[in-house]
Amino acid sequence: MRLEQLQAFLSVARTGNFQQAAHECGVTQSTISRQIQGLEADLGMALFHRSSIAKLTVGGAALLPHARRICQEWQTAQQEISELLAGKQQELCVAAIPSLCSYGLPLVLQRFCWSHPDVQLRVTALGSDRALKVLKDGLVDLALVMQNRFLTTSAELVVDPLFEETIAVLMAADHPLCQEQGLSWEAISHYPQVLFKDGYGMQRLVHEQFSKHNLHYRVVLELNTLDAFRGVIRQGEFLAILPESAIRLACEDPGVISCPLQPSVHDGGKPLTRNVVLVTTKDRLQIPPIEKFRTLALECIPPQFARQATIASGR
Repeated sequence: MRLEQLQAFLSVARTGNFQQAAHECGVTQSTISRQIQGLEADLGMALFHRSSIAKLTVGGAALLPHARRICQEWQTAQQEISELLAGKQQELCVAAIPSLCSYGLPLVLQRFCWSHPDVQLRVTALGSDRALKVLKDGLVDLALVMQNRFLTTSAELVVDPLFEETIAVLMAADHPLCQEQGLSWEAISHYPQVLFKDGYGMQRLVHEQFSKHNLHYRVVLELNTLDAFRGVIRQGEFLAILPESAIRLACEDPGVISCPLQPSVHDGGKPLTRNVVLVTTKDRLQIPPIEKFRTLALECIPPQFARQATIASGR
């Protein structure tokens, strides 16, 4: 059963005439006849009494409301797709890592709201792994996350680099290590660690680094908000290994400070960093508001972090 067969059936039922139905559908009468015959063959019974006026049989009468509903649903679907392609999208959903929600993303959100006042923007702070999962499940349109090549290799995904930032250690201002100029992994392994929860890229990075250095470490807390990290760290000897953007926000509190990590041979003698990327799918980029959000993110976010990196290097 094909859509054009149902459309032909509805036209004949409406006009009562195969020739008029052919004119209405813009095809030949023989084409209309073949479509109706094919439909009758699929269903196993005649749909019209063939006389001077084509009247519905019992089978035709039974099919009529279903054919109308199917064709109406198709028209509705076509209209919705056309509206999407024209940029008429009711809402746009974004998942982003917490540090980016606090710094970098707000400028993008502001400019998008100015350019698309009719689109409801919904932003959720999630860990990188969770954000990529909800993107693949179709629950969000874009994800701004820490790069994970194991989760972003699908051919359907589009991955845009945003920025690279260093990783450092957050500690209380009176921590025993607070006077150090650079911390080794050996030194920080002797203190209890506070990590992001499972599903956050930073948790995976910390696990990988201690494993590379063949060091055991003790995790005492798992958290998922920067305010919670700051509140816990300033209380005692806990340490948190965090990206520069999160460190910068936390260090607004005079009770905490940051200390850089010493470059390690396991990282090629270079400072430990993470890459933050924007991820969406190829099909979503056909929708104008999503493409606009991507463009704004690429225009606004990298310069902000480049500027902060320059300021940090000059301290």
